[in-house]
Amino acid sequence: MVITGVPDVQDLPGDAVSAHDGSEVARSETLFVGDGVRQVFWALVCLLFFFLSRKMQAHFTDERDWNQFHQPRNLLLALVGEVGEVAELFQWKGEVAEGLPDWSGKEKEQLSHELSDVLIYLVELAEKCHVDLPQAVLDKMALNRQKYPANKVQGSAKKYTDHFPELPTYTISYNYKKIK
Repeated sequence: MVITGVPDVQDLPGDAVSAHDGSEVARSETLFVGDGVRQVFWALVCLLFFFLSRKMQAHFTDERDWNQFHQPRNLLLALVGEVGEVAELFQWKGEVAEGLPDWSGKEKEQLSHELSDVLIYLVELAEKCHVDLPQAVLDKMALNRQKYPANKVQGSAKKYTDHFPELPTYTISYNYKKIK
């Protein structure tokens, strides 16, 4: 998507936050790659897309009385199944170039259908788990920018703990009770 006629803004309003290296960056820089009105507009378009796609899926599910089956576990298993179908399309193809230049139109259409299924189940799973997915994405992107500052990790695929071994690591454990 190309947005034209929208002037760039050098400094979006927002509080400063501390970056991983201790410097301060504008909050807007932690949310968007680059800066300017185009990125804010794109974020709003994405939020609208999530809202509308969720409403369409809810209507689709309600019309068929499928909510009884769309519980978190079932949605997760369906999501994993759809990811498997995406993987199947790539299986045995070796490295695949960006844009899929060697794929037929039919293969690209199959991929678009399977990726759509993945997104639909992901959005519905987030809804059923009461996760505000658009906000969670923005929060995660901000966290990733702190964990992987561009000036420290440029061109490296290492995990952030390899770049910053002094950072604490956390282990999450759960105590499960057997239900009779």
